[in-house]
Amino acid sequence: MVAITIPQEYGYVLSTLAASALFVFGLGAQTGKYRRAAGVPYPFPYADQAESEKDPKKNLFNCAQRVHQNTLEVFPVYTTFLLIGGINYPIYASGAGVVFLLGRFFFSSGYLTGNPSKRMRGVFSYIALLALLGMTGSTLYSLLK
Repeated sequence: MVAITIPQEYGYVLSTLAASALFVFGLGAQTGKYRRAAGVPYPFPYADQAESEKDPKKNLFNCAQRVHQNTLEVFPVYTTFLLIGGINYPIYASGAGVVFLLGRFFFSSGYLTGNPSKRMRGVFSYIALLALLGMTGSTLYSLLK
């Protein structure tokens, strides 16, 4: 049997996770704001493409919706790696989590210019995700050996 000891510094990991959840919540609220401004009714997930090319508000709504959706797509992987990698490397995992969040912030602010190619400003978030993958692999290896 393997015992998992959670270090006191794991509080940093949980704090980073809480900040991440608030960030995702904020993206959802932001999307709702853009939805109202563009007049896109529920249940439509996006404004019509032809309309969004003519109406900047609809384009910005589509961008906000995509930012939120893309963040939700990667969030389960990120949180899994953060929580597992943080068992053995709480300070480093938390630091990588902060870098990931900063990358997502720049991703979203670039996307919300209305020019989706500017989302690449936040591509460095994937370096943090790879670091978390490495910490996760190392933690799992130490638990399985």
